[in-house]
Amino acid sequence: MNEPVTDLSTALKKASRSVTRTADHHLPQFHIRLPRGYLNDPNGPIHDGERTHLYFQSRPRVDLDIPVEWGHASSTDLVHWTLHRPAIVPLPGGADSDGAWSGNTVIHDGSIRAYYSGKLSHRVFQSVLMAESRDSGNTYGPPVRVVDDPSAEEGVTMFRDPFVWRDGGGWSMGVGAATAGHTASIRHYRSTDAFTWRYVGDLAALHRTTVDGTDTGEGWECPQILTVDGTDIAVVSAWSPTDGPGHVLAFPLGGTPHPYRVDDGQNFYAASVMREGPWGPVLFGWITEGRTAEWTKQSGWSGAISLPRRAWLDAGRIGTEPHPAVDSLRVGAPRPARNATVGAQIDIVVPAPATGCVRLRFSATEYLDISIDAEANTVTIDRTNASSDARAHSGCAVAASAFDDSASRPAVRVLVDGSIVEVFTSAGRALTTRVYPTQMPPWVVECPAQALVWQLRASIGTHTACDDATDPN
Repeated sequence: MNEPVTDLSTALKKASRSVTRTADHHLPQFHIRLPRGYLNDPNGPIHDGERTHLYFQSRPRVDLDIPVEWGHASSTDLVHWTLHRPAIVPLPGGADSDGAWSGNTVIHDGSIRAYYSGKLSHRVFQSVLMAESRDSGNTYGPPVRVVDDPSAEEGVTMFRDPFVWRDGGGWSMGVGAATAGHTASIRHYRSTDAFTWRYVGDLAALHRTTVDGTDTGEGWECPQILTVDGTDIAVVSAWSPTDGPGHVLAFPLGGTPHPYRVDDGQNFYAASVMREGPWGPVLFGWITEGRTAEWTKQSGWSGAISLPRRAWLDAGRIGTEPHPAVDSLRVGAPRPARNATVGAQIDIVVPAPATGCVRLRFSATEYLDISIDAEANTVTIDRTNASSDARAHSGCAVAASAFDDSASRPAVRVLVDGSIVEVFTSAGRALTTRVYPTQMPPWVVECPAQALVWQLRASIGTHTACDDATDPN
């Protein structure tokens, strides 16, 4: 049985006693992340009847040459997470010895099965593997290969990231792909036992193009199929071999895809969905870094998982908002946000109707602007002046069709967790970005008079060091 190492807060407090470091105010406190090391794609969120498991790509150090493994966290409420030892570790000499890459999980005959991409450096494609857990999702047995590679005649250039779901009387699997003709696709496989699979065609395919200013990608990574209000929605991550990761896109299955962005910010990728559970459809994403690789490596940590997002469908398009469980992070009663002095973990709500700017002022010269333009129906995040450190990324992100006056949701909700900023609008638009002000809190909020602010619980400690018990390597 793989017992939890401890909760994240305790693990980090132990670390802080053994290693003395300057407090890092950029370090997230209530987003899932590693005490130290590299985290990227969320994998296979699943509810087993008692708790939710969330797996993620992880490495014990910020070193991309280390084979990636499946980190593991679990929760009973989607907010308070317990960090466990890695659930899948590459098997030396096995089919995943150079990395256990992205995939998902399903419950099959009382056990949890993980389907994922196993990397071997000498192979053209990552192999579609299946491993089974018989201890409630804590550890997985040795993997077996369950899908053949595409044939050479098909011209496939990328093939990875299986996603499996129960479909009618059997099972379906989608695998992300790209072809030499610059066509991205989700390859579709069917099975009666979730073990023996046959290829039946493409669930969706699209020649690389630009839709509403967004590159649809030469290939689609991390395909997910989310059923919302009876409609099957494909969620994919646009990728190309020259430009790397792009944006997370979604579109209804059937007909020619017309993709749209799931998140309009600069730092959201590799979405992973939980199709079933007591909370309805839930979506997570990888929050990437917004600073130079050298600075990230120096800090000793990289990446986080987004807050859980509830998904709904409006006019054929997915909208998302922070899951209501996130409200439990609030400390005490709200207070007027205008000119409020705050820490690095806050929740700002601007009720509708609204216009103007929410400015989070870090210092006289450092600030983040979130502009609300009701007439243009847009929200803009401008981090041009968010950091005086040239190693931090800057620039603007814009969400169009941002407001829905008929919705009960606030015009804008801003959740800040150290360097992470997640913004949500009344129409279900989301923008995720990273900021790295040199000035430590307290900070000041400048915003419309009706806005409210809550301090949020700092639930995972404040240091990047880690007790040796949490490092399997």
